[in-house]
Amino acid sequence: MQVDRRSVLTGAAALPLTAALPRSRARAQANKTIRIGVLNDQSGPYRDTGGITGVICAKQAVQEFAPNFAVEVISADHQNKPDLGASIASEWYDRQGVDVIVDVPTSSVALAVAGVAKARNKAYLNTGAATADLTGKACAPSIVHWSYDTYMLAKSTGGATVHAGGDSWYFITADYAFGQQLQRDTTDFVQKAGGKVLGASPYPFPGTSDFSSFLLQAQSSKAKVLGLCNAGGDTVNSIKQAHEFGLTEGGMKIAAMLMFITDVNALGLDVANGLTLTESFYWDLNDRTRAFTKRVVPKTPNNWPNMIHAADYAATLHFLKAVKELGADAAKQSGATIVDQMKKMPTDDDAFGKNSIREDGLFLCPANLFTVKTKAESHGPWDYYKLAVTTPADQAWKPLNESGCYFVKA
Repeated sequence: MQVDRRSVLTGAAALPLTAALPRSRARAQANKTIRIGVLNDQSGPYRDTGGITGVICAKQAVQEFAPNFAVEVISADHQNKPDLGASIASEWYDRQGVDVIVDVPTSSVALAVAGVAKARNKAYLNTGAATADLTGKACAPSIVHWSYDTYMLAKSTGGATVHAGGDSWYFITADYAFGQQLQRDTTDFVQKAGGKVLGASPYPFPGTSDFSSFLLQAQSSKAKVLGLCNAGGDTVNSIKQAHEFGLTEGGMKIAAMLMFITDVNALGLDVANGLTLTESFYWDLNDRTRAFTKRVVPKTPNNWPNMIHAADYAATLHFLKAVKELGADAAKQSGATIVDQMKKMPTDDDAFGKNSIREDGLFLCPANLFTVKTKAESHGPWDYYKLAVTTPADQAWKPLNESGCYFVKA
């Protein structure tokens, strides 16, 4: 396996990432190379929202930055299993010379990986999970959380739905850390606005594909809003089945609390039109987002980038900039040191523009509330969103004094 200084390698298997090399040679190579591990779901319900497109976007950052030090990108599928995610992270950090892990959807897996990164003082840039605990009670000086979290989603999508008259809710919730926290945060915004939660149906994740019984319970509650606290394939299936049951025809509004443009594409505009959702990135938002998308789409033409994919690019790019500033040798010694350098430097990339990373590791960017277009309003492939409102970066996220992060100064 020949590796030049700008090569980007992708390993599809979970653990035997250096099987082609003797262990001693692999370690020697790792000692001289900045290694980036993209860990995500490549075969389950989040394979389109992250998956191989996320790997491609991380590779895009390396290609564009063209560093004067050697860089490798490797990848693995955590299969939405916390124990597997933690095992891969340990293997990567301890024996494969990985300097930073990027992506990691599924909040239970993300929290498990966060524990590994914290224990080893290794850099971890989460772009795929929503749990706000990554910059709260599970924070660490070596962790950054990019693009969205449960608080931001609840405030943007949930808050807008309540203000539009949706003052009674029923939730269908993926029963793990992400879904539970998203339901909790949305409930808080609903109740503070004077609304009520009439019930909830938690369901086992992963593995649920039939949502009919939960939808019937939601329908019988007479709630005005069906809040979907799930993501990826589960959101797509929930909305399709709600459409088949005629829930919206009966006057119930669907609030997809975490939805991506890849989900809209899977649903089609006949089903998805009129839905509201929040993403911090949209390909057609401005000239810079269009330029980024134009560079990426030829490599992934059937799965245009969403905010996770864009964050894989942006986080990797900013990490490499920090490595250049600090020096590769110093960057490899301490995750906290390299992340501290990332916090000192303003972020600037074509996906998100100019932003910053807060003391607790939270990437601060605007939150964009979109409405999905009708077929008549759409003028071409993936032309799906109308911008409804943008919440500025200094208002979209949980205040720093409420983060609960142990190392944040009062």
